[in-house]
Amino acid sequence: MLAFVLGKIRNSQLKTSDAVFWFLFAGCLVVISIFPQIVYWAAALVGIQSPANLVFLLVFIILIVKLLLSSVETAQLKSKLNTLVEYEALRDTANERRANEPGSEKQDA
Repeated sequence: MLAFVLGKIRNSQLKTSDAVFWFLFAGCLVVISIFPQIVYWAAALVGIQSPANLVFLLVFIILIVKLLLSSVETAQLKSKLNTLVEYEALRDTANERRANEPGSEKQDA
């Protein structure tokens, strides 16, 4: 997994902040697998009978939050892209109008 994530970062296919999230997420799962008493204690604390269900619930919640944050970031980037495309279209239109004005040096013969 480490090699896969590092390869994605090197190829600019994964942001460093996302890589940190996945490393921490994997690290937490490793800690839980090494010390299952943590999960048993937490399950008893919140009243869940099966510690495995608590793990699944927490993983589900964490991944849903990560997905929501990624969706928000994607929406912001799409908005910025649309603004940039509109700006470029207006700039191209203005350049075409200037080129077609009488007395312009770039008129078709």
